[in-house]
Amino acid sequence: MSAPDESASSEGVGAGPGFTPREVTVHRHPDQLAKVTRALRATGRKVVLVPTMGALHEGHLELVRAARRVPNSVTVVSIFVNPLQFGPDEDFDSYPRSFDSDVEALGREGVELVFSPGRDELYGSDPQITVDAGEPGRDLEGASRPGHFSGVLTVVAKLLNIVGPNLALFGEKDYQQLVLLRRMVRELNIPTDVQGIPIVRESDGLALSSRNRYLDQRRRSAALVLSAALAAGAHAGSRGAEAVLAAAREVLAAEPEVKLDYLELRDPELGPPPETGEARLLVAAEVGGTRLLDNALVELSAAEAE
Repeated sequence: MSAPDESASSEGVGAGPGFTPREVTVHRHPDQLAKVTRALRATGRKVVLVPTMGALHEGHLELVRAARRVPNSVTVVSIFVNPLQFGPDEDFDSYPRSFDSDVEALGREGVELVFSPGRDELYGSDPQITVDAGEPGRDLEGASRPGHFSGVLTVVAKLLNIVGPNLALFGEKDYQQLVLLRRMVRELNIPTDVQGIPIVRESDGLALSSRNRYLDQRRRSAALVLSAALAAGAHAGSRGAEAVLAAAREVLAAEPEVKLDYLELRDPELGPPPETGEARLLVAAEVGGTRLLDNALVELSAAEAE
């Protein structure tokens, strides 16, 4: 692995210092990374960004693998625990951090550029301007976590401006986040294609999340009710929207360890659910104090009259 911001030969690809093919180079400073990605784009390479907060798991690595499959591309993975998206009583200080092992895992996956700035490097000493997520950002997760999505959009907007990626990949587990990011790049005319990658699950159905590390064995077992409820709801799609919600609620009610925040059925853009066609069933709950999110695609058919 190249040292942080270490000058390195580009072996003829025209990227200049700060990029070594087939080795990981960690950049801390936005201007230095921006120079490298700008030079790579000038040679005709596509730049693909995978934003993360570290504590990488198989879900993150699936995003990396999807990025690596883009022809003639270079993958940039950002690792930054973003303080703006945490509320005052949330787990910013205790959020899992495993930088060295994260970089080792990225090296094994063939990632060549990691961006891991400190707070001052990314935001400066006295930041004043943020991205307002608007009314869509105050719904669902945003209603329970005021300001969360403004923090998410602000950091991602900064990453997109620094890295200048052709493509940015995000997991569908944070589905509302994905919808809002697509809306942000569209409304702010940011020339990056934002794509979602399907949720990666454990063999028992639990959606992968860095916060799963907080769960002991008993609470992890209880958390399986979330994916089970989504599966029950999706199975009821042929009987209409009300049947979907009823089936999911019945499963959730059987697990006393789970404190439900919301269970909602929406259209793919998070408006009211359609009568027929694709919809998205979303759930958020606390399990032993750990907040977990999950969602599933539902195919709705008109409910049959009895």
